[in-house]
Amino acid sequence: MDGVSIPMVLEPFAGLALVAVLALLLRWTWSTGHSHVAAPGKPGHVGDYGLLVEVAAPADAAEAAADKRRLTEVGIRATVADTVDGVRVMVFAEDEARAKDILHFSH
Repeated sequence: MDGVSIPMVLEPFAGLALVAVLALLLRWTWSTGHSHVAAPGKPGHVGDYGLLVEVAAPADAAEAAADKRRLTEVGIRATVADTVDGVRVMVFAEDEARAKDILHFSH
């Protein structure tokens, strides 16, 4: 025979040993103690949202969703952010004046 010769009696044990080594490697790889699921976002300050500026400070999430819907219906990209000061509706700076006008006249 060419190559390594393993007696026929030991062949099943070689397969089991290979599976055991693979199981140990997988256990070591996946048990780092860290979740692979992203943690929920933490509320930040109004100024922590980069290019977005606050245009409304609604009383609750339902009102914020309604404000966002009004803005998106007229083509303004808006988002609802949960800040440390409460729920805020935010838009890009170039849309700020128009968004405030729309929300002011819709209330």
